This record gives sequence, C-alpha cells and structure tokens, in this order.
Amino acid sequence: MPRAQAELVLADLIELVPSGLEERAVDDEYVEYAIYGAAGELPALPELRATVGEALVEVSTSEVADDWGERWRRFHRPVLIPPPRSSRRALPALHVRPPWEGPAEGDRALEIVIDPGQAFGTGAHATTRLCLELLMELAGDGVEGEVLDVGTGSGVLAIAAAKLGFAPVAALDNDPESVRAADENARLAEVEVAVRRHDLRRDPLVLAEGAGGGPVVLANLLRPLLVELADAMPVAPGHLIASGILDAEADAVAAELGARLRLSERERRSSGEWAALWLAPR
Repeated sequence: MPRAQAELVLADLIELVPSGLEERAVDDEYVEYAIYGAAGELPALPELRATVGEALVEVSTSEVADDWGERWRRFHRPVLIPPPRSSRRALPALHVRPPWEGPAEGDRALEIVIDPGQAFGTGAHATTRLCLELLMELAGDGVEGEVLDVGTGSGVLAIAAAKLGFAPVAALDNDPESVRAADENARLAEVEVAVRRHDLRRDPLVLAEGAGGGPVVLANLLRPLLVELADAMPVAPGHLIASGILDAEADAVAAELGARLRLSERERRSSGEWAALWLAPR
C-alpha cells in the first residue's frame, strides 16, 4: 500500500491481529503489513483490492510453514533503552523483552518482561520504543507523580512508568485482550498498575489535577485518536508523550495537540517513518 496511507490501514488491521503484525518496507513509496495466525484464527480473504480511507490496498493470503509461531517470536525482539546522557536523576537502562528471551548482560538494567499475547506493544515497534525513550527523558528530568497510559496494549509503557517510580499509574484500553494482557504483565512485573477497559469515544476521561498540574499522559495512538483524546481531556495534562504519528505529519500533530491542550513541543524523536512528541505546559 502507499506509505502515505499506511496509518489508516494500520488502524483497521490492529483490530484483527490475533497473533502479531509485522511491518515491512517494500520500497521508498510502499509498505506491507503481514499478519500471522493459526488456521481458523484469521478471516478467509481472497486476493483482492480493497479501499481503506482513500487508499487502494492489495490483500492476499498464503499458508506459511508450521514454524510460523517461531517466526512471530523472532519479530518480538528485546529492546534496550539507554538512560538519558545528561539528566538530573541517575537512571538505569530499560530492557524490555518477551519471556522467551534472557535478561540483559553486563550493565544493570530494569528488566520488563512483556508477553504480547493478543495485545500490541512489546517495545520492538518504533512507536513504542520512541515513547519509552521520551519517558526516560521525562523521568531523568525529575518529573514524577501520576501517569495515565491511554491505549495501553500490552501495558509496556505503564509498567515502565511504574518501574521508573511514577505513581499512581493507570492503563486504559478498549480491547478486552489488551486489558487482560496488560493486567497480567503488570502482575508478573510486580508493579502497581490499575488496568481498566475504557472507550475513548464514549467513556468520560477522569484526570486528577494536583498542585503541579495534570498527570503525565502516555498515548501511543494513531492521529485521529490522539485528537479525540485531546478533546476528551477535562484538564490539560502535566506532560503528554504522544506517538503513533507519521514523521511527515509530526509538525501538524504537534500544532494541533498544542492548540487544544495549551502545550508546547519540548522534544521530538523519530525512527524511520514514525515520530513521537513530548509536549509540556507553555
């Protein structure tokens, strides 16, 4: 599919991913998504062309070897997030890994074991990794207090926040599988994370406003949901880390969120076609 339309397609595909999704670059203009699943898990689709938004995409299915589960495991690789180079607070690295991978060697690191199950986000995808990098910058800058992770997926961002000393930490997601996975991952990590199901389009969003302003909000969401989240916030967050943004759209998204929430861009990280923003009070 055309790279410019990939975000719209990904939004629909995430709803169908029972056992993982892999993003592969075809060339400079096109991107391909591969979904893996056992027989009967995926919808039976003929080879066809379909319209998603304004994008014309080609859909095809094929049988893969019996070791597809092992191939899927190889997609979920460990991620090491180094501490900020200069910060007010000394921090260890974050090592995010699936349970079938071993701990980090050498330097001491905070280990975060994430079983993706049927939920999105083990830290390997660029959008999650960029959020973790900015969260580390935030913690290194001495920011503390309440964290709200909206669209938590596997719970990796919320768990990382709790490991870094933020409290209380809440994690929201509309997908029951994500809620179940995040709750189990938090339990295994032995951290306090309040995980609950939340429909951003229907349920009111409750934010506590303390002496230092609103909580830190983490949102690894696609652009339309980021805008809905901004409109749903009863108070401006103390800090907002937003990802799931195409790099080409980062300027527009930063301006849009900043205007709605009275925040200014403090830092930006990019990886390939993806970007993440750290917005803070003006």
